[in-house]
Amino acid sequence: MPAPLLDQLEEWKGRFGPPGEGQLERLLATAARRQFRDAASLIRLHETALFLRAYPRNPEVARLADAILFSFAGRVAELGAAGADLSAFEEPEISGIAGTSLSAVFSYEVARRLAARHPRDIEIAWDRYDGIDRLGPVLRRFLPLLGEDWPVEAHVPYRQWISAARPRGTSDLAWLLEHLAAWPEQFDTLDLPLTWRVGDTRTSRSRLRLPGRKLYCHQEPLLRRRDVSLAGELEGPPVPVRRLARPEARKILDLILDTSAMRFRELYGFSHPDEGGVFHADAGRGVEIFFFGVPPAWRLPLRAYHGGLFFKNGVPAGYVELLSLFERAEVGFNLYYTFREGESAWLYAQLLRLFRQVLGVSCFSVDPYQIGLENPEAVDSGAFWFYRKLGFRPVDPQVAGLMEREERRMTQTPSYRSSKRTLEKLAEGYILFEAPSSEKGVWDNFRVRNLGLAVERARAAGALDTESSSGLALVLSLIPDLARWTAEEKTAAAKILRAKESASEARYLRLMQRHPRLRAAFLALGSG
Repeated sequence: MPAPLLDQLEEWKGRFGPPGEGQLERLLATAARRQFRDAASLIRLHETALFLRAYPRNPEVARLADAILFSFAGRVAELGAAGADLSAFEEPEISGIAGTSLSAVFSYEVARRLAARHPRDIEIAWDRYDGIDRLGPVLRRFLPLLGEDWPVEAHVPYRQWISAARPRGTSDLAWLLEHLAAWPEQFDTLDLPLTWRVGDTRTSRSRLRLPGRKLYCHQEPLLRRRDVSLAGELEGPPVPVRRLARPEARKILDLILDTSAMRFRELYGFSHPDEGGVFHADAGRGVEIFFFGVPPAWRLPLRAYHGGLFFKNGVPAGYVELLSLFERAEVGFNLYYTFREGESAWLYAQLLRLFRQVLGVSCFSVDPYQIGLENPEAVDSGAFWFYRKLGFRPVDPQVAGLMEREERRMTQTPSYRSSKRTLEKLAEGYILFEAPSSEKGVWDNFRVRNLGLAVERARAAGALDTESSSGLALVLSLIPDLARWTAEEKTAAAKILRAKESASEARYLRLMQRHPRLRAAFLALGSG
């Protein structure tokens, strides 16, 4: 029976240290020969092997794990041929296994790039499309006589119209993407599901690796949360960083798009990356981070955007997203399910350390969604306590009081755990971490949304002309004492305005961090 074998393999995800006399290697060799006749068991094997490949005890474990993972297209095919239900392979937490497929709705930009990279593997999932009537108003733009059909007929054969219009050898998706290039937002309104046949390719989760990486082997216990001082890591030495040449940057950005899309994720920066500003950072312990911003045409009005994907021993392990203003950064962090028993706290600390270094940010904010607000997954994982034990604190007084009560209970009864309802309440406010050098408490009540609302109130009152102003200029126009600023302060503010459209938003942030009067004005306007 496969269950005992899988149980034994999973136990080794937490066993590091002495060599173990080859026990793990023998288990992996046995698993490589074993047939698994149901999807659940095969998924367990895949996720365990992928974890062991990312966190190997030695090169032989990595080799054996890869041997299992590279066999998955055949294993899935055998399972399907036997009539097994393969629908479990489409679940977001495990989608992208070799030999499987997934269906999802993607934006125009992501669909275009995926279709260009995988033209034979991606197509419209007509059998899953419940909104086919939405096609009429869109297709009439370039099918003139469709106007004779869709407004008055009950059941318009849209696929027949598309088939008649597209050249032979062109897929429905490719034809639609080409004709909507001038109206990408129209594609997005269709909510058109696409099916991606992952196949036995190097882009599958089973096979994707950064090539030529030196393996970091874990011959000692993994670093746990108690081993990590976030404050200490933020003050650590610089992380080695280099800018990628454009050819390498294009390959990495394509890989990142594939990795994200097969997990049903679309990050803003992954869809609109700045190809000329892709960087690589070596965080150590087999962890590499690729990060970048967005080009001027796609930048946010006020905050600087940066996103990235990180790899563990060449295996994609998760992503990060930062929205920064002055020294404050809102951080979104996602470690893929497979690796959540790994060195998550240390890895998170390295990400903040890196962005502290390259952007100058020192106050880190986490949105309530990340810790459980309308996010059952975060509640179930106890995300609030992950951040709290790293030193984050709630800014809402009621949440802070509840947290203190829970911490007292944990001190009195070490086995005590917060209930689901309590975790939901703890997730009702933002949490912050301030580096040792950061001013304490000043960003507690700040919300960038307050700046936008203040602008809109001024517009409604007729106090602002917004025809040609940038978002930053609009906020500047709300500063009551702007006219009394010194010439030097006004010149510095003008440089910040120009920097928002410059090659890198890192410079924009650095200039902001050197303008205390502008910072004070933003804090006053945004801390309502």
